[in-house]
Order: sequence, then C-alpha cells, then structure tokens
Amino acid sequence: MDYEIQAVQEQIAKESRILVPLKTEIGKVIIGQEDMINKILIGLLSNGHILIEGVPGLAKTLTVSTLARALSTEFKRIQFTPDMLPADLIGTMIYNQKTGGFQVKKGPIFSSIILADEINRAPAKTQSALLEAMQERQVTIGDKTFRLDSTFLVIATQNPIEHHGTYPLPEAQIDRFMMKIKLDYPSKEEEHAILKIHGSGSPPEVSPVLSKKDLERARSVVHTIYMDEKIERYIVDIAFASRNPEEYELAEIQDLVSYGVSPRASLHLKMASKANAFLNGRGYVIPDDVRDVGYDILRHRLILTYEAQAEDITTEDVIEKIFMGVEVP
Repeated sequence: MDYEIQAVQEQIAKESRILVPLKTEIGKVIIGQEDMINKILIGLLSNGHILIEGVPGLAKTLTVSTLARALSTEFKRIQFTPDMLPADLIGTMIYNQKTGGFQVKKGPIFSSIILADEINRAPAKTQSALLEAMQERQVTIGDKTFRLDSTFLVIATQNPIEHHGTYPLPEAQIDRFMMKIKLDYPSKEEEHAILKIHGSGSPPEVSPVLSKKDLERARSVVHTIYMDEKIERYIVDIAFASRNPEEYELAEIQDLVSYGVSPRASLHLKMASKANAFLNGRGYVIPDDVRDVGYDILRHRLILTYEAQAEDITTEDVIEKIFMGVEVP
C-alpha cells in the first residue's frame, strides 16, 4: 500500500505542475482573490459547478473570462435578465423554408465553460433549464437529446445586495452547485496594484496554456488520490453532525439548523478535498484539505432556523462549530 501511495505521490507532483502556468496567466490580470482562484480551479478539477457571490466590482466576471482565455476550450458568457427564456439558453427548433422542416438551433449553453452572470436575475423557468443541464449534462430540444461537452462547467455569479427584479435560487436547485464562494474586498495593497495594472489603458494579454486534453488528464489523476477510510468517516461525521448535532455534543446548534446537508455534500467534500490535495502537490488527503473546502461546500446547503436568523447567526458560524465539535482523525 505504501508503494502505491508513493507512486501516486510522484504522479501528482508531476501532473500538478501544469497548473503553475495557468495561475501565472490568471495572475497577470487578477490581483489578489487567491482563495477564489484556487476554489475555481478545484471546481474545474472536480467537474463541479460553482456559484460566486459578491458585490459588484470584485472581478467575478473578469476572473472567469481570464480563466477561459488561459484554457484552450470554448467559453460563453450569458448575461441573465428578467425577460430571458429557456430557449435563449438551450436553443430551440426553427422552421427552415428551404427544406420545409424544422431544425435545431443550439443555444449558448453548448460550450465548455459557461459564465452565468447574475443568475438570480433570470426567472424560475430559465434557472431550471440551466440547472437541469448542470445535473444531467445533456439538453433536450424538441425530440432530440444532445450531450454536453465533457469539460462542461457552469460558473454562476450573483449579487447579494440587490433584490429588486431578482429570483432567488430555491434550496433544492442551489444544492446542485458544488461550491458557493463568497468574495470580500481586496486589501489596500492589492487595490493599489489593481490601479497600476488596470488603470494604464492597456490590459495584459492572456495566452492559452492548458489544453482540453491536459484538463481531462488532470481530472482523471485527481480520482487516483488516496483518501484513507478515517478521512471518509470524518466527512460522514461532518454531514451527520449537521443533521443530528446532539449526537456529536453540539446541542448549542440544535435549534439553529432546520435542515442539515445532503449526501451530495459528502460526495462533493470528498472530490473537492482530493482536488485541494492535487493543488498542493500531494497524492493523499489530510483533514486540512476537508476543512479548506468545507465552508464553500456546506454554506449553501445548511438551512438555518428563524431563531438563528433573528440572532444574526450565519451558516459560517454553524459550520465552524461543527468543525470544532467533530473529532479530527
């Protein structure tokens, strides 16, 4: 077993180097926001969709478009609006006068990386069409079903401070996102660097440095990363602590949580932990990997009670108590 882990470790150390030039290219344009970039790369490696929440002007859209330019894959940016229809997203059947029949006109969702800008501005039917494609990785137009690209990934953004003309995502649909990343303002030094780079009038050029084959190979390597059964049980304990806190001596959060996280959260915790180990050049998962991705995996899946909301208790507060209460292997 030790020999196998050593072999995986050597392969991971070699394969993880492909991310160095990718981070370098992104760093030409994006100053700071290192945590967001790492989490997006984790989603990319895990084939898990991402929801980014932050006030306007924090480079959410710029980061995703820069990532797409650094990857040799197709990219589409879709600006969601209140009058958007499902057909505007997935496509529709159009009548061809020459042939006298209907033919499929594919929508922008047929791409590798989709940036769903301000997803909460679209009405429920359009959101549902996108989220169905995310889950099934296929789209049905008329009587024909089309498989989406093998590297298909949705990165959605939403603005938390503006509620006029928005349609919040239901809990059952938001659960399909692997991670929800929350952004904060840059530091004073980072904002000064932003002024220097983006205030010059000539934005930096970004070159494609990672091919579709490279990405698919990296994803397959992530699956080989070793996770001990103790770490798997640690992940299960975290999920169960959110559902039955009294069993983990966490009575203090029992009246704060209406619904704990779903089994999908456990699966995503496992995959994201492996991807985090890959980013750190390790062929095995440690508890710190689980904690590093835990907040982003769990924050949108915990449903708090009215009492918790009245006391201004956040999901992050509850997650912190869970991590403190669950025994680390």
